[in-house]
Amino acid sequence: MDLKRLKHLVALADEGNFARAAERVHLSQSALSRSIQAAETELEVLLFDRGSTEVIPTPTGKFVIGRARKLLFDSRCLERDIALYRKKMIGELAFGVGPFPAATLLPLLMPELRQRYSGVRLRVEVNNWDYLAQHLRKEELDFFVADTHDLPPSQDFDIRLLARQPGGLYVRAGHPLLAHRGLRPAAIVPFGLASVRLPQAIRTALAQILELEPGAPLPLALECDDVLTLKRSTLGSDSVLAVIHAAVADEVAAGQFVPLTLDGVPDLHSEVGIVALRGRSHSPVAQFVIERLQALAASTAGIARPD
Repeated sequence: MDLKRLKHLVALADEGNFARAAERVHLSQSALSRSIQAAETELEVLLFDRGSTEVIPTPTGKFVIGRARKLLFDSRCLERDIALYRKKMIGELAFGVGPFPAATLLPLLMPELRQRYSGVRLRVEVNNWDYLAQHLRKEELDFFVADTHDLPPSQDFDIRLLARQPGGLYVRAGHPLLAHRGLRPAAIVPFGLASVRLPQAIRTALAQILELEPGAPLPLALECDDVLTLKRSTLGSDSVLAVIHAAVADEVAAGQFVPLTLDGVPDLHSEVGIVALRGRSHSPVAQFVIERLQALAASTAGIARPD
């Protein structure tokens, strides 16, 4: 069975409708129907139940379509690898970056990347791990770097932990909380937290720090995956910023942000990792980016909480 026919099976399984699937693979509906029938004849099995409104894969069809997806993916990888081998360089790179790596690693990486690979067209998606994982599965990204706390184990992904980036709570200089001696964590709650979309492990740790009742929601005043927006908002308000230390190191050095000192606070950190589709090879520029991200993550992980 050729790859073109496998594409027809996958399209029909995805669309659940002959008309939509035919449009997707640029065939007439009758031509697609003949292709599906030919596949069933060749394999001597029924692959789809043809209902009045929706076409649904049979159990056998699900098995065949699963294998078809893998074969098509391997075929695309082979074509890609051959092109890379022939050209020695890929013409474009698309990768994803989570909010904290975007604030700490990306500004260090991009000037060097543009200087070294000036002919490569780059696309960088900055978003949370869930969004990036969805787009990686669709092969819209070559890889992404983000917090991997909540990323579930998957046969689809290779995950390489880069570094643990320590974090904490910060307020603007002159904040009312800084006047407290022996600050109780519960005193933070009325001011509200500003942070990115936090992993569940960090949410749990913060709930313990703030002495919240079991099941009580975090007092999130602002949840935003743009760290620059979070910092500006916190500098102009009384919100408390929950962030990795590296993201506010410059502002702390300038006296704009002050870390909150709380006794007995459990470790807060971001587990930064590189996530790629399992079995996918990387272009030279992608490999360079991954290696530089590893080095940069290791260096920023050494930024400890300011005293």
